Order: sequence, then C-alpha cells, then structure tokens
Amino acid sequence: MHPRASALIDRLRLEPHPEGGHFREIHRSFGTVQPGDGRFERAAVTSIYFLLAAGQHSRWHRVRSDEIWHFYEGGPLELLVGSPLLDRVERLVVSSSAGPGQLVQVVPAGWWQAARPQSAYSLVGCTVAPGFEFADFSFLRDDLHALGALERLNPEFVMLA
Repeated sequence: MHPRASALIDRLRLEPHPEGGHFREIHRSFGTVQPGDGRFERAAVTSIYFLLAAGQHSRWHRVRSDEIWHFYEGGPLELLVGSPLLDRVERLVVSSSAGPGQLVQVVPAGWWQAARPQSAYSLVGCTVAPGFEFADFSFLRDDLHALGALERLNPEFVMLA
C-alpha cells in the first residue's frame, strides 16, 4: 500500500468497510427526517471519509438514499453507476480535476454503484441524505437477478461484485 494511504488510514482512524477499502463516519446530523418511502426516521444527513488503495475496490452495492461523492486527495476514482434495472452503467470520475462534473458526483437513491482508484489511492467523501443506515444497504452479489443483468451488460463489471 502507498505510504500516504497508510498514513491517512492511521491519521483519520479509518476502519475496513464491508464493501472494500477503509472508512470512518465523520458526521451524523442531530436533526432527523422521516423518508416518504416507509423507512424509519433517521438522521437528515451522514458523511464519511472513504479511502481505496490500488488493488482495492468498492463492491457493487446500492443505498436507498441519495449519495454524493466528493474528492479530497490522491488520484482519480472511477465510479461506476448502474440504473436500478442495470440496463446501463455510466463510468464517472471523482477527482481534483477542474473539469466539469469531476469534483462531485451524485448517485441517486436505489442505483447500483462500484468504485476503484485509478492510481495509488483515492481519498473521497460520501454524504448520504436521508442519512445512511446499514438497513438501507445491499450488495449486488446477493441479488441474483441484478447479478445476471450486470453480467449480460458487461461481464467485466461482475469482477467488482
């Protein structure tokens, strides 16, 4: 692992994330909201640091809330975003580039996503609203229908499941 990535994991007190990489929650609002889709009341917004080092990836997953990715340090992060039916996947980039649409990327609620660093490491943040709860999180590997749709769309993407 790149020395700077190791140093950031220690300094920011990041822990292994179930989807891959390392993370730490840095904010959970005291204010709460009641989502209109039947979920229980939750924090209005949450935010984490998330680090992926070379050779790591964030496994395909989805969250039932909107997720906003923002760049902090390191190299570009490739963010793969798939529609709920996985009939298309977009390749986005989260990076320090001044190019339009690269400093911040949005994954709509219920869309599939996976990520991988394009260099030695990527330190990004993810802000979720309404706030993140693991009950709202699911892996693509646990959904055989979605896994099949992804494989038909692009077999290369299944390696990230």
